[in-house]
Amino acid sequence: MLKYFSKTILKLAGWQLKINTPEENKFILIGAPHTSNWDFPLALLTFWTLDLRIHWVAKKQMFRGPLHYLFTALGGIPVDRSASNGFISQIADRFDRAERMVLTIAPEGTRSKTEYWKSGFYHIALAAEVPICLGYIDYRTRTLGFHQLMHPSGDIEADMKIIADFYQDIEGKYPGEQGPVRIRKN
Repeated sequence: MLKYFSKTILKLAGWQLKINTPEENKFILIGAPHTSNWDFPLALLTFWTLDLRIHWVAKKQMFRGPLHYLFTALGGIPVDRSASNGFISQIADRFDRAERMVLTIAPEGTRSKTEYWKSGFYHIALAAEVPICLGYIDYRTRTLGFHQLMHPSGDIEADMKIIADFYQDIEGKYPGEQGPVRIRKN
């Protein structure tokens, strides 16, 4: 029922799906660009059309009161962004313990324009030894999709070039809020 409802809502809203569902049981799904609060409900509808259970991370402040139960039921994992106490290894351990796990991450980390993407998604993929799927919401073409899987090579600069090339023509709801697809150099 949820699958039919989701497909119907997306179709009525004029969205099309271009999904190449990975055969792997575990992967990280990039959600980009992330410029609007509408990205999350559109992503949920997409996942529901596929009967795909996803997990996502968000700041722990969003998980207050009854929202904690709702967001957890929807696959949310609360994160304390002020503490860096082993977040990557904690998520890698979750992957290790799970039979199936899809973790969706918006590398921009916010809906506002940033100068670079947060590289946590990449480091989690390396630590968990899982591929990265390039997911997108293109408001210009009204398309939601999953593209190719890529296995991180360990050469983050080369891999980010591949990712940047893929996202170069994809437009968020507010294109002026999209930052460049690159990571901060240490």
